Amino acid sequence: MAVTVENLEKLERKMTLTLPLNTIQSEVATRLKHLARTVKMDGFRPGKVPMSVVSQRYAYSVHYEVMNDKVGEAFAVAANEAKLRVAGQPRISEKEGAPEGELAFDAIFEVYPEVKIADLSNAEVEKVTAEVSDAAIDKTLDILRKQRRTFAQRPADASAQDGDRVTIDFEGKMDGEPFAGGKAEDFQFLVGDGQMLKEFEDAVRGMKTGESKTFPLSFPADYHGKDVAGKEADFLVTVKKIEAAHLPEVNEALAKSLGIADATVDGLRADIKKNLEREVKFRVLARNKNAVMDALVANAELDLPNASVQAELERLVEGARADLKQRGIKDAEKAPIPDDIFRPQAEKRVRLGLVVAELVRANELQAKPEQLKAHIEELAASYEKPQEVVRWYLGDNKRMAEVEAVVIENNVTDFVLSKAKVTEKAIAFDELMGQN
Repeated sequence: MAVTVENLEKLERKMTLTLPLNTIQSEVATRLKHLARTVKMDGFRPGKVPMSVVSQRYAYSVHYEVMNDKVGEAFAVAANEAKLRVAGQPRISEKEGAPEGELAFDAIFEVYPEVKIADLSNAEVEKVTAEVSDAAIDKTLDILRKQRRTFAQRPADASAQDGDRVTIDFEGKMDGEPFAGGKAEDFQFLVGDGQMLKEFEDAVRGMKTGESKTFPLSFPADYHGKDVAGKEADFLVTVKKIEAAHLPEVNEALAKSLGIADATVDGLRADIKKNLEREVKFRVLARNKNAVMDALVANAELDLPNASVQAELERLVEGARADLKQRGIKDAEKAPIPDDIFRPQAEKRVRLGLVVAELVRANELQAKPEQLKAHIEELAASYEKPQEVVRWYLGDNKRMAEVEAVVIENNVTDFVLSKAKVTEKAIAFDELMGQN
């Protein structure tokens, strides 16, 4: 088999392959004979179909199949011998003008690029840190208390206040006509909790049991109900019941109800702090990892293989379709989703993947068994039965591959931070958690 490789544009290459015609013919004959022993055709007993009939019916498809297989095998062998790292599938076409007794093919394909990473000592990375403050613990305690609050009915002459649970009937009309979703009976919500639109809450606040009121309400332009978004309605609301919320005290009983081993207030606060510190650690790591990856890509030079970008585009579009389907969108699989929407994201992912792979290869940053074990144990630590979670990870190759990818990213992050110009910045707990 003769092979020549020609450089085209950037990462594109053209390989010319020649194969002896008798190799193709011999394999076609072998496969047709095998087919004759198993094929079923009307008028013949199994295994007794004449070769001439089998050949007439199947010769073209078998020849096409053999050509694909043999050329594919030849391309794989030639690419391996030439030490070419092929990206995606080659586009193979038969070439005219081959010598007698031979077939010639052109295979056009892309190779993975050479990745040049600049001296990382010049890279600048902002590394964030965050602490779990007493205020953060207090805020978490308040959330836990609200989740366990109880309600007691207020006296008839009491007015609805923030924190109260009200039970109401309401009906909305537009131009005097009811509209879909604008009416409810025995509807409950917490005043001041943001569950309802502000105008609605403002109208109910201060009302008493048995009282009715009509008020105008303007739906925001970006309201989730598209039929009413940006429009104005008149609502009639009647308060049927007002209940005051009672939050449990922060005491041993609360600690015990939450299953804290050391059922004391100090034990409860210590448990909350431990869980928050674990969450802070993961979020800080994620922020710093993103900063490192951005710096890494900014300090790398490479061409992107179109085949890899296209494959990533297809994955992103498929993911978008799956998301639409999960949301109940009709004919989600046929929804027009232009590639260009995801192209910047696809290019970024491919670029980052190639740069990280090169850094890992050049600096031996692969995940070590003890790192995988430690990471799984850390993930499992927040569960009630950690060993079962550990077994759950170890028992599935796909889950282990995900763990390995995370550990490699952590190794890359640590490596870059050890080389780069790092500026540390302490940020508030609420900023890290995305809270106001």
